[in-house]
Amino acid sequence: MSASKIILGVDPGTTIMGFGLIQVNGSHMKFLQMNELRLQKVSDPYLKLRMIYERTIELIDTYHPDEMALEAPFFGKNVQSMLKLGRAQGVAMAAGLSRQIPVTEYLPKKIKMAITGNGNASKEQVAKMLQGMFALKELPKNLDATDGLAAAVCHFYNAGKPEATKAYHSWSSFVSQNKDRTS
Repeated sequence: MSASKIILGVDPGTTIMGFGLIQVNGSHMKFLQMNELRLQKVSDPYLKLRMIYERTIELIDTYHPDEMALEAPFFGKNVQSMLKLGRAQGVAMAAGLSRQIPVTEYLPKKIKMAITGNGNASKEQVAKMLQGMFALKELPKNLDATDGLAAAVCHFYNAGKPEATKAYHSWSSFVSQNKDRTS
């Protein structure tokens, strides 16, 4: 991993979508940006999805990331919440794939483990580790932005390791790896 590249990390959500960008030069990471797309005041669920897609495309067209890392949804008891989160993730993934950016998903525990060494770490612990790692003066009020940044850092730490949850380079690779989800 000697070439310079940019990694976009996304924590998808229909209330808040967090994202972070890092630049990698060899074995060194440089913080570029983290922020969030706030969707709380938008009542139309389809408008939310369009806004997630458009913001992700805007980030891609502005920063030209070479790779994209997404936090995979975790399986909770609320099926409706899971469905909404999966849609948000799918829309962000579609934005990356539409621009030919390789997309990799990571489970939340894997991201936490990569940042803190503890797969059960809290959002606050992850944020504090990132703050120290990049010498960030302050943390955002909501920690969705740091979750997006954490996905990018996790991807950097896992580069070249086949353990990543799933990696997609195109729609055809997504379909071939998810036959059970595409029928």
